[in-house]
Amino acid sequence: MPIRKYKPTTPTRRFASVLRFDHLTAQRPYKPLTFMKKGAGGRNAHGHITCQHQGGGHKRRHRIIDFKREKHDMKATVLSLEYDPNRSAHIALVQYTDSEKRYILAPDGLKVGDVVMSGENVELKVGNHTPLGAIPPGTPIHNIEFHPGQGGKLVRAAGTLAEIAAKEDPFCHIKMPSGEIRMIKLDCYATIGQCSNGDHEQIVYGKAGRKRWLGIRPTVRGVAMNPVDHPHGGGEGKTSGGGHPSTPWGVSTKGFKTRKKNKASKKFIIRDRRKK
Repeated sequence: MPIRKYKPTTPTRRFASVLRFDHLTAQRPYKPLTFMKKGAGGRNAHGHITCQHQGGGHKRRHRIIDFKREKHDMKATVLSLEYDPNRSAHIALVQYTDSEKRYILAPDGLKVGDVVMSGENVELKVGNHTPLGAIPPGTPIHNIEFHPGQGGKLVRAAGTLAEIAAKEDPFCHIKMPSGEIRMIKLDCYATIGQCSNGDHEQIVYGKAGRKRWLGIRPTVRGVAMNPVDHPHGGGEGKTSGGGHPSTPWGVSTKGFKTRKKNKASKKFIIRDRRKK
């Protein structure tokens, strides 16, 4: 999908770029599959900020995405390809033979009029949803389940894909986009193909305002704060502190491991994403 660049009429426009949406076929979402959800602004039920730099942004209607694809062995026709403001990948509106409509993640190469299916004995083509045991090694996949019947949890961002490296009953080895190799059960489902909107990473926002439209608030450096607010704060003039890099709460950010030793999923990781 091409990227559009502007003429350098201002310093902001000089490097800014946007995605073209010529291939998308719907301007408005299918309203029965949407709902309004008020943003929390990074705060919990007590009003305390638990996730920094969030708040504001444009109004959004949340799309109900079918990550499970549990209507097995039933054909679904792609009605439209749409933009989703809540995720980086695009989505597709499909209609099953029983006239029910649902949203699914749109893989790269899916077109209006294509027929997709889910089940154990479906054709190995882009958009079909099938168990990992039925997919040959080397096939690009996305929307992968952690546990059977849970619905897709992994590899759902724009342009991402994973591959089956090997199979050892009852697990298969999945190479993740990060380089991590992880064991997942063969009866977990995944969607064939690469996630759509691969050019998402090439966008240059150009100005802070575009980030604010997305609900991303400014990030203040620790060295610009007072000592009461951050361990890096304070000092006469410009200084980088003197202590080791840390979070506002004093936790080291260079080499300090935060993963729990008894983490259940750790035993399923064959190769860590950080090891080269």
